[in-house]
Amino acid sequence: MSARAPKASPVWRQADGKPVSCLEKIKVLNQNVQEIESLCADALEDGVLMGCDVDQIKAALHALIDGLKPPGAKD
Repeated sequence: MSARAPKASPVWRQADGKPVSCLEKIKVLNQNVQEIESLCADALEDGVLMGCDVDQIKAALHALIDGLKPPGAKD
């Protein structure tokens, strides 16, 4: 896997648009995103090594994210 330049962390916002100010919450959110990025990169690499189409794998990952429902959402 290739090394990537570190990305700037986003400004996490509440539903009303105000920034999240709790440093512990921000730390957890940033760690979660880093873990997800690593898992997605691993899945992409595995798929490519198995001969799958890169665009199809990326589309499947996008569909997975797009299909997530917020906690408490009704089906």
